[in-house]
Amino acid sequence: MIQSYPRTLSWNKSIDCCSWDGVHCDEMTGQVIELDLSCSKLQGKFHSNSSLFQLSNLKRLNLSYNDFTGSLISPKFGEFSSLTHLDLSNSSFTGLIPLEISHLSKLHILRITIGGRYELSLGPHNFELLLKNLTQLRELKLDSVNISSTIPLNFSSYLTVLRLPRTQLRGVLPERVFHLSNLEFLHLSHNTQLTVRFPTTKWNSSASLMKLHLRGVNITGRIPESFSHLTSLVDLDMSNSNLSGPIPKPLWNLTHTESLFLGHNHLEGQISQFLIFEKLKELSLRNNNFDDRLEFLSFNRSWTQLEWLDFSSNSLTGPIPSNVSGLQNLQILYLSSNNLNGTIPSWIFSLPSLTKLSLRDNTFNGKIQEFKSKILDYVSLKQNKLEGPIPKSLLNQQFLQFLLLSYNNINGQIASSICNLKTLILLNLRSNNLEGTIPQCLGEMSTVRILDLSNNSLSGTINTTFSIENQLIIIKLGWNKLEGKVPPSLINCKYLELLDLGNNQLNDTLPKWLGDLPNLKVLTLRSNKFYGPIRTNNLFAQIRVIDLSSNGFSGDLPLSLFENFQAMKINVENSGTREYVADTYSGYYRCYLIVTAKGLDHELPRVLTTQIMIDLSSNRFEGHIPSIIGDLIGLRTLNLSHNVLEGHIPASLQNLSVLESLDLSSNKISGEIPSQLASLTFLAVLNLSHNHLVGCIPKGKQFDTFENSSYQGNDGLRGLPPSRDCGRDDRVPQETIPVELDQEEEEEATPMISWQAVLMGYGCGLVIGLSVIYIMWSTQYPAWFSRMVVKLEHKFTTRMKNHKKRY
Repeated sequence: MIQSYPRTLSWNKSIDCCSWDGVHCDEMTGQVIELDLSCSKLQGKFHSNSSLFQLSNLKRLNLSYNDFTGSLISPKFGEFSSLTHLDLSNSSFTGLIPLEISHLSKLHILRITIGGRYELSLGPHNFELLLKNLTQLRELKLDSVNISSTIPLNFSSYLTVLRLPRTQLRGVLPERVFHLSNLEFLHLSHNTQLTVRFPTTKWNSSASLMKLHLRGVNITGRIPESFSHLTSLVDLDMSNSNLSGPIPKPLWNLTHTESLFLGHNHLEGQISQFLIFEKLKELSLRNNNFDDRLEFLSFNRSWTQLEWLDFSSNSLTGPIPSNVSGLQNLQILYLSSNNLNGTIPSWIFSLPSLTKLSLRDNTFNGKIQEFKSKILDYVSLKQNKLEGPIPKSLLNQQFLQFLLLSYNNINGQIASSICNLKTLILLNLRSNNLEGTIPQCLGEMSTVRILDLSNNSLSGTINTTFSIENQLIIIKLGWNKLEGKVPPSLINCKYLELLDLGNNQLNDTLPKWLGDLPNLKVLTLRSNKFYGPIRTNNLFAQIRVIDLSSNGFSGDLPLSLFENFQAMKINVENSGTREYVADTYSGYYRCYLIVTAKGLDHELPRVLTTQIMIDLSSNRFEGHIPSIIGDLIGLRTLNLSHNVLEGHIPASLQNLSVLESLDLSSNKISGEIPSQLASLTFLAVLNLSHNHLVGCIPKGKQFDTFENSSYQGNDGLRGLPPSRDCGRDDRVPQETIPVELDQEEEEEATPMISWQAVLMGYGCGLVIGLSVIYIMWSTQYPAWFSRMVVKLEHKFTTRMKNHKKRY
């Protein structure tokens, strides 16, 4: 770990500067020739008029690991004509690397790497000029600089280190790179447009090359026999580089290799073959197609030095053998996402130096044993069939940051000793059989960012006290048996982005202070016993998803609630980027959320910032639908169903151009369906059923796709699909015609088989019909029966007319 301290604070003008920390002078001339201010906590802008540039005889200059806050690299660096070493790495420089750097023809070492939020780039052809002019270079490190170029053919033959990862290199890597006779470290990883073809002849670097990192490039062709001559190679990384098939035979000769990373390819075969690498300290074969069993581990005598073992995301089967003794130096063990089963053997829990363990996404059963290691920082056993209590040893770890035990059958209570985990960042105990109350001290753990205890059998009140120092981003306590009120101390969660208390038995009014949480983006209180009107002057400025459905809220929908939904008033449909809510730790945790959208319950594994939803359904809200909802132009889902809302559907809803689901069913809404809603081209689900709507159903675009169920239970609507014949002259005025009786056109095309029988029946039917009408008028029989008879008579008369025309 790099230690920083302010060197310049110790500089004393009353003594010779040659004795200052980081300053070295020429013994003959007394001139400053070396200046090392690395890790000196220097801050602020780096200006071109800096007195530094007066040190014209500098040979070595190191300004790495400082903070020059987006300063440009001055062209004056190119005036240090004697410079042999220049290091500007990780010091927050930005912009173009000046062409003048290529004037430093005596440079042996050039390091300009990026480690922060700033960006550096080389202008067109500058990379070629840099390599062409710096013919004495031994080490070139330009990590993460945007080069966006091919690698030129001309460069220093003295290179021992060439590091150009994440530099947007493209084209084909020149074969000459592999023939640099002094090359020790070649690092070109994460250049997805770079193609690498290995020389078929023996490389000139075969004896010197010790580290070869080609992760995330496109390796083409076969691994040639020349690869077997890399006798000095100790570190090989060809992960995610398009390798496939069996392990190439030339690799088996690299027996001095200590670090071997071949993950994220399409390799296959037996993992036991890798026992030939007896000096391995790190082995990663994750995300391949190996389908071996792990019995070979029980007779392993080769990997005694192994510290990192990663077989995740393959097709390994069977149990982990119980009699493994040769892996006592393991620090990292990843076997996740395979088809492994059985119990987790005790030798894993007994590893004394274990820091990271992932066995998730298998079908392990049995109990989690006590861990011998005291230095665990990452444990993921989720998505198995493990049972029993949480082991005490897990709750007494000094360095544990990530604890993921979700989707198992773990039972018992959450012990208050869990609060001893002073470094914990993520606690995920979702979907187990945990009982009892939530420890009060959980909210006082200042390091925790994600707390997920959802889908258990936790009970009692949420008596957790959330301290003002907490850094929680996600709190998920839904799908339990929690009672009582929402704890007021939640107001201290100023970083909170997602709060899910849904599907409990909470009995409270909507806390007025909830909207004051400055970063809250998702709020779900669904399926509880909340009650009363929503009285709020809250902001909810960042809210994207608010779900208050299936409670007992009442009163009018307050205008202020919708007025303050500022994030919903922005349509980012065409922004081109996909951002997710509370996604900081997406590599460790997926923020599952159950929402009702398009008429169905969905479990979202992640919540897009564009998935803007309002669900206030199944409450007792009354009054009118506020027209101000039309200002929420980013809205995707609006569900106000199963309330007692009345009045008209606001025409302003036409402004919701990306609305995908609109559910206003089971209310007392009246009036006509605004024709402007036909302009909502994203609308996939519409439910206006069981209201008091009248008039014609709009036609065109999305409205041509909705079925009868969208409108049923509105006796005054006309133009029901599939007929959509609203406005035809032969319709009974201002009445709904049942779809099942509206088959005129089909029946007219049906041949009249026996009109004689029809005419005979017509005479009898006329007499009976007149009698029925007389009885109906005299007894005030139901109106629906009258409408049906009139309709039948109308249809019969029409048929007779059509028959006369034909014959």
